[in-house]
Amino acid sequence: MLPAAILIIICSTADLSEVRLVDSDGLCSGIPEDLHERKWFKLSSNHIEYRAVGLLCRELNCGDVISATFRSNFRDKHGDQPVIDLDCEGSKSAFSECKKYSSFIHPDYLNISVMVSCSDSVRLVDGAGCCSGRVEVKSHQSWTSVCEADFDWQDAEVVCRELDCGTPLTLQGALSGDGKHPFGTNQFQCKGSENRLLTCSTSDKEEYTCTSGSAVELTCSGPDHVRLVGGSGRCAGMLEMFHSGEWRGVTADRWSMRDAAVVCRQLGCGSAVKSPMIVSGGDETGWGFHIACFGSESTVKECTILYSSKIRFPVGVVCSGISKNEK
Repeated sequence: MLPAAILIIICSTADLSEVRLVDSDGLCSGIPEDLHERKWFKLSSNHIEYRAVGLLCRELNCGDVISATFRSNFRDKHGDQPVIDLDCEGSKSAFSECKKYSSFIHPDYLNISVMVSCSDSVRLVDGAGCCSGRVEVKSHQSWTSVCEADFDWQDAEVVCRELDCGTPLTLQGALSGDGKHPFGTNQFQCKGSENRLLTCSTSDKEEYTCTSGSAVELTCSGPDHVRLVGGSGRCAGMLEMFHSGEWRGVTADRWSMRDAAVVCRQLGCGSAVKSPMIVSGGDETGWGFHIACFGSESTVKECTILYSSKIRFPVGVVCSGISKNEK
């Protein structure tokens, strides 16, 4: 008779992330929750910083953030509910470096949740910004470069669209034979109209090597993320930011002329003359953004950007310059 045996399994929690995305089909999209004192709490949806969402996506090994939008929930809860507030300002390079504060929020505000989508399949790295760099595709939980011979202009159109980066400007190969950036085995065959790279047809070779040794580098146009509407021209009007396929307003709360100066600079409209609060009858205009700039930034995306679940009064900007077509 064989002696009884006891199997002991020891699991390590060192690599477990303290953040997750829930209520969605995949690991790289959903409503963010943070692990605090062995319990999962939703992140406060009142103000969520754009930088924090980007760090969250990278923490989950899901590439860069594509979008963060607000959605309505239907809950039947009574009393204030615990949530986690984040502070990721400064030079934070990892989500774990952000300061976390536990707080309580009225259940009415829990009816609004932020839905985060990360680029879990493709990203651009080592470029001048989030919309340029070497193309990497996620395969079997690791990121691999794409061979120049396996990627064409139609593929580039899909990548730029998926990353909310406009349209492709340049597509070129760069030598990558140092072994630091392994190549994947997929040859993409996109039509150019797809919304995600992984929905394109591919030809997969089990033992594929990149004969040219050149990895694809892509530069997208990047969408014009800010605009002024409803004014006398493109250099005056209500400020809106483009995000996740739609234009949203910016709250006048704590807005300053430093912020307006960055908007005018990005639009090539000279300096900021004034920045009035726009009164829209007191009705809330839905979710949008809160922006805080030092005033020296070249674009609004370099400023601190918060997602604001409710905007009561949007802000307007009047710049000194006008476009050539308006002269």
